[in-house]
Parts: sequence; C-alpha cells; structure tokens
Amino acid sequence: NKNYPQLRSEYNVYSTFQSHEPEFDYLKSLEIEEKINKIRWLPQKNAAQFLLSTNDKTIKLWKISERDRRADGYNLKEEDGRYKDPNSITSLRVPVLIPMDLMVEASPRRVFANAHTYHINSVSVNSDHETYLSADDLRINLWNLEITDRSFNIVDIKPANMEELTEVITASEFHPNQCNTFVFSSSKGTIRLCDMRASALCDKHSKLFEEPENPSNRSFFSEIISSISDVKFSHNGQYMMTRDYLSVKIWDLKMENRPVETYQVHEYLRSKLCSLYENDCIFDKFECCWNGNDSVVMTGSYNNFFRMFDREHRRDVTLEASRENSKPLQVLKPRKVCTGGKRKKDEISVDSLDFNKKILHTAWHPLDNIIAVATTNNLYIFQDKLTG
Repeated sequence: NKNYPQLRSEYNVYSTFQSHEPEFDYLKSLEIEEKINKIRWLPQKNAAQFLLSTNDKTIKLWKISERDRRADGYNLKEEDGRYKDPNSITSLRVPVLIPMDLMVEASPRRVFANAHTYHINSVSVNSDHETYLSADDLRINLWNLEITDRSFNIVDIKPANMEELTEVITASEFHPNQCNTFVFSSSKGTIRLCDMRASALCDKHSKLFEEPENPSNRSFFSEIISSISDVKFSHNGQYMMTRDYLSVKIWDLKMENRPVETYQVHEYLRSKLCSLYENDCIFDKFECCWNGNDSVVMTGSYNNFFRMFDREHRRDVTLEASRENSKPLQVLKPRKVCTGGKRKKDEISVDSLDFNKKILHTAWHPLDNIIAVATTNNLYIFQDKLTG
C-alpha cells in the first residue's frame, strides 16, 4: 500500500562522530564530562542536516552532509594530489564528477560556550528558526544561531543568597508556533509560561501552572516525586505535557489551576519510594513525547518497560523493549505488573522489577507510527503493524 511506509526489519548506523571531548575547568577545579545531555534537530533547509548538541557547559552546532561523488580530471593536480609543473600542461581538461562510495561527514559549524555557570539541562530551537534557548539549573539564555560570542539572559532565578534557594529549573521549551512564548518547569512541580514581548528579563511569568497537592498522598518524598523531569508542547501548540516521577500530565494552556488529563505511569512504585530513594532511582529523569497528531503520549519506566496512553479512547498499554522480543516483525505483547495477591500468568511482580533497566529517552516519528526507545545500552526502533 503506497500510503504506508515500507516495513523496515533492520536499521544500520548512518553516522558516528565525537561531539564533545572531556575538559577541565581550572578555575573551579572541575572535570567537564563529554556526555551529551541534549540533541535537537534544526528544521531542514537543504540537503544537509543540522543539529545542536550540548554537554554540561558547551553547545555545538553540527552540519551532517552526504557525499557520493568526487571531482576527477584536475588540470593542476595529479591523481595522488601532488601539484603538477605548470610548464608540463599542454592541454586543458574539464573536470567531471564521478560516483564514489557514500560518505557522511559531520562538521562543527558553531561553538556556543562560556554562558552557563551550572549544568545545561535543556536546549530548544525557536519556531523563527533563527534563535534557540539553553537552560541550566538557575538561568535560561537566548542565542542567535549565527552568533557564538553573545547570548541574552532571559530568566534568572538565582537568589542573592544561595542559602535561600528553594527550587531549580528542570526543563524548558519554546512554543511550536509562537516565537515569543516559552515555558520552563521547576523542581517544585510548577510550570511557568513566559512571553518575551513583556520584558527583556522574563522573571515575571505570564502564567503559572500548578496542581494543588492531594493531602492524603503527602509524604517525606512528595517534593522529590513532584519535580518535573520533562515538558513538551503538543504539535498544535494547544497543550503541554509534563512528566514527574510517577505520572504524565496534560495541561491546556488556557487553564492553569489543574491538568486536563493525568496518567499514572507506575503508581505501583508509590509503596517502594523508600528503597528507590536509597538506591537514587527516585532522582531518575524520564522524558515523554507525543505522537504525530497528539492523540497518544509515550514515556519510559523501569524493567525496560515503556507506557503509551491513548488520549482519545482512554486506553493505555505497557510494552517491553528487550533483546528477546526485538526480532524483526515480532509483535510486542502487552505487559502487566502485579502489585499483590495471586500473580496471573504473564504478569510480573512489582518486587521482581529490575530498576537498573530503565527507559529514560523516547521519541516518536513526526509523521509515521515509528518509535525509538533507549535502554541503558541499546536503542530499539518499533513500527506499527501494517495492513493492506
């Protein structure tokens, strides 16, 4: 059927390159890891692809381009690259392009450095395709993609006395089609929407999205599990999705006092928060994503499980990414977690979940029903079963 993408049973590595190198901050005697925190693609304008990648301190703009032809028939050079004696040239040739094996080149085009005191947690490209923001724990900066030596600080929540610090910025994103609007989330579970038309420094938000806490769920861990690890606008710009430790929430931008939808990702872990605190898993930062038409949302969990929530039909499913069930064309079976009582066949007990296996990163193809989920050491790509 021409309306469907081709079934792919195997994906090969397109290109591999080293984005960042380990560095050392001599002023603060700190090692800066090469580990990549965020990757963001820029809208494609020509045959090449561009992306922004960042570690804790430095953002880089990369160009990824293909070459499958090379020039042949130089007048001034030999085949091995040595230059000819001009006096030996008796006739002129017209160089031609001849086919060669496909070569993918990654070249750094810009380096945006020295603008963040704290660790960068977010990068988001603006819908004007000219600017982007980068956020760390206490500040958000606005950059022009063409200018590397200057950025504008648009949010600064650093108190004059650091002992008065009560929250940090956890994620930030530009609105998909309003270039003046962006949001940032905090470790206190709040989301602030800011309008850059209001003032140069957006410390005063336009809207504050916050859900009152249920007193019956109040515990020692309440503040930790309410911290938002990811925020994503829907493609149509009407909603935004936030992920905290136990749930995914959908907010209507016109309604600030509570989310319009709440989905429990792994509520069965509420009774395990003490052990999750002891092994530091309670601080894991799970991402979330929308499908192409905003009807389904997806996020990760433990035991290499990932969850999908169908907003239209109010259905949800738990699936597992593992080597055993990733053979080509194999259909994924829904998984269920048993929280107590008698365990049914095919169910897994909450006590036997592996917390070292976790899916923090997920992505959904913008047009097709193809998803990518990243476990600790593997990337899995799944495609919707096609008919016709």
